Amino acid sequence: MSLASVPGITVGHTTIEAHGTGCTVILAPDAGMRAAVCLRGRATGTRELDVMDPRHLVERIDAILFTGGSALGLGAADGVMRWLRERGRGLPVGDMGTIPIVPSAVIFDLGNAGKPLGWPSPDDAYHACDNASAEYNDGLVGAGRGATCSKAAGLEKMVPAGLGSWAMNAGDVIVSALVVVNAIGDVRNARGEIIAGSVDSLRYLADGGAPLGDPKRLNRNTTLAVVATNADLSRVELQALAYTSSDAIARRITPYGTLFDGDVIFAVSTAAVKAKSPLQVDALAALVVPEAVERAVRRG
Repeated sequence: MSLASVPGITVGHTTIEAHGTGCTVILAPDAGMRAAVCLRGRATGTRELDVMDPRHLVERIDAILFTGGSALGLGAADGVMRWLRERGRGLPVGDMGTIPIVPSAVIFDLGNAGKPLGWPSPDDAYHACDNASAEYNDGLVGAGRGATCSKAAGLEKMVPAGLGSWAMNAGDVIVSALVVVNAIGDVRNARGEIIAGSVDSLRYLADGGAPLGDPKRLNRNTTLAVVATNADLSRVELQALAYTSSDAIARRITPYGTLFDGDVIFAVSTAAVKAKSPLQVDALAALVVPEAVERAVRRG
């Protein structure tokens, strides 16, 4: 079960082992998909998010890019736009062809893998589009390659995290999630036990510990997520789904959405079937997202 359990959505990675980073592209069906966003972190790195405001003119997006490299990696979105435009996909603009709509978000993974600094390029993102399919890997791949967590007490305490996916259905309604965990906090299971972390980050900060062990090192954190459904939701309802999904992440990552995290949650819909209600989709997301977070840090 993966994000691509929603028919029409595909996912592709490019992993750059030499620099311990990478990028992940989520491609919409040819006709695009409705989308909305929730910004929970206060240290975000993003591009083209305004299009997902329900009041915005553009009704659909063509892809989402998650990339490493902090703001340096945002330029990789040009490669996704090039790939889509070559195939005539995007917002039609008459004789000029199309303008692909590709909202993007980054994690700060520079140096996390202990390798020379580097970040994904437009060519890397283009190749991720070429790699996109309904079958893809979780773990330390794509945008999750340099992802880590449990950094509240110092970077020397951080542990590898990664990218995870899951999906569920209720009848014809499908909800799926893909999460890149690169958090200052720890990952916990449903029993509240830390499954990825070397210290109790929440307790450390509550006791007055210096963030990251040194106030001068306030970087290297962000959790990114996309929640997808085939349910016919409006953009206002998708915005609510993004916030519900953010709440679900907070049940697994502690602390979450901090001053030093750039957490961004996307919600997208292919609008293929009718749900019983938007609350049905919200409830499915509340079950799917925590599992995707756990799968991002599981090994084996």
